[in-house]
Amino acid sequence: MTSTPSRQDQAPGEETIRTLSFRLGAWGAAVPLVFFVIWAITTSVLGLSSEIGLVMGALFGVTLGLFFCKSQWSEYARGVFDGLTQPVGVVAIVAWFYAGMFAQVLQVGGLVEGLVWLGGISDMTGGWFVALTFLLAAIFSTAVGTGYGTTVAFCTLMYPAGVAVGADPVMLFAAILSGAIFGDNLAPVSDTTIVSATTQDADVPGVVRSRFKYSIMAAIPATILFALFGGGGDTSGADPAALNAMMESTEPLGLVMLAPFALVLILALSGQHLITSLTWGILASIPVIVIVGTGTFSEIIAFEADSDTIVTGALVQGVQGYVNMAILILLIVAAAHLMRLGGTMETITEKLMSWIKNSVKRAELSIWSIVALLNSAITINTAAEIAAAPFVRELGRRYHIHRYRRANMLDAVTSALGYIFPWGAPVLLGWSTIQTMQGTYEWLPSVAPTAVFPFVFQGWFLVFIMLFAAATSWGLKFEGPNGEETKERPAALS
Repeated sequence: MTSTPSRQDQAPGEETIRTLSFRLGAWGAAVPLVFFVIWAITTSVLGLSSEIGLVMGALFGVTLGLFFCKSQWSEYARGVFDGLTQPVGVVAIVAWFYAGMFAQVLQVGGLVEGLVWLGGISDMTGGWFVALTFLLAAIFSTAVGTGYGTTVAFCTLMYPAGVAVGADPVMLFAAILSGAIFGDNLAPVSDTTIVSATTQDADVPGVVRSRFKYSIMAAIPATILFALFGGGGDTSGADPAALNAMMESTEPLGLVMLAPFALVLILALSGQHLITSLTWGILASIPVIVIVGTGTFSEIIAFEADSDTIVTGALVQGVQGYVNMAILILLIVAAAHLMRLGGTMETITEKLMSWIKNSVKRAELSIWSIVALLNSAITINTAAEIAAAPFVRELGRRYHIHRYRRANMLDAVTSALGYIFPWGAPVLLGWSTIQTMQGTYEWLPSVAPTAVFPFVFQGWFLVFIMLFAAATSWGLKFEGPNGEETKERPAALS
C-alpha cells in the first residue's frame, strides 16, 4: 500500500488538507454547493439558466465559502485545489471531449439526414410515424450521445414531416423527447452516462451493459403507446410542396455513419476503454465521410488564419461544446470535496442513516429521492447529476450497493426528468426549435411544454422502473471486497 506523504515531506503548496473548520459547523461547509443549487433554481425560474451562468453560480458559491471558513484561508484554497484535481472530474472531462468530437463528426457525415430519409420512405403515417420517430431518435441519440442535439435535429426535420402525414403534434414532440432520453441514458458516449459512471468509480462499458434491461423495459411499452395514440393529427393545413422540398433535402448516404457508431458500441461493450473506442470511431469516420462524399475534410478540421479560433471544424466544435460543463464539473466536485473536509457529507449521511437504519431499500429510496429532487430544481440534467452524485456515492458505499447500480439509479432518473418537466432545458429547447420552424412552415402547429410532459413515455417509465427497483430491491447487486457484483448482502450489513 502506498503511504500518503507527510506534511514534512511536502512543499507548502502541495500539502493535502485533511479537515477544515467552518462557521455553522458542518453545515457551513455546504454553503458553496447550497448557494449553487439556489442559484440554479432561481435562474431557472426566471428563465435565465445557461451553462456559463451555472459556472458563475458555482464560482460565487466557492468564493462565498471563504467567509464561512474558520481555518486559514490558505488552507481553504488548498482544499479547493485538492477538490479540483479529483480524478472523477478529470476523467469525465476527457471523456466528454472525445465524445463531443465523435458526435460532431457523425453530424458532418449526415447521420441525422440519413435517418430522416429512412423515415420518409417508410410511407408510415399517423401513430406508426410517431413510433418510428421515437425509434430513429433513440438510434441517433445513442450514436451521438447528445439528447439536446437529437431534440433540435428531429424537431427541425422529423416534426414537420410527421405533422404533414397525420401525426398528433403533442405525441410527435413527446416521441422526439423520449428518443433523446433513450440515448442520453444508454449511450456510452453520453455526458450523463460518463458522469454517472465516473462519479461512482465505475467503468462505462459495464454500466451500459447493466442498464440495458432498464432502457429496453421502458422503450418497448413507449413504442407501443406512441403507435396506438400518435395518430389523429390534422393535415389539412400542410403544404405538400414544402414537405416534398424538405424530404428532397435529405439523402440515404448518411446511413453509412451507422458503421462507425456500431464500431464504437462494439468496442466499448467488449471492454475497451471509452477513449480507445471513441478514437477508433473518429478515425474510422473520417475516411468514410470523405470517400462517400457526405462531407469534406475541412468540415472535420481546418486552419483558417482569418478565423477568430484559427482551428475550426467538427472536432473543434465537439470540444467547445463541453468547455463550460467541464469547468462546472470541476467546481462542483471541488464544492463536494469541501463538504467532505468540513464534515457535511458525514453529518448528512449519519442523519439519513438514522432513518435508513439497516434497510438497503430505504437507502435506495433515499438515493432516488435525492436525484429526483435535484433534477426537479436544476434544469440542465448533467449539472443536476453532478450535484447529486456525491450523495449517491456516499450512501451507496455505506450500504455496499454496487457501483453499477448506483450509476444506473443516478442516470436513469436524471436523464428522464430533464426531458419531462415543462421548465426543463431540453423541453424548452425543442419548443423554441418548433417555433422557429413555424417561420418556414406556416401551417406547423406549436406544442406547449405544459401539454407534452404527461406523454414523454420513455421518461416516465424509466422514473417508475427505478422507483420500483428501489422499493422492491429488484435487480439489486451488492459490491464484494474486490468490486465484484454479488447478490449476497455483505456481513457488515446483515
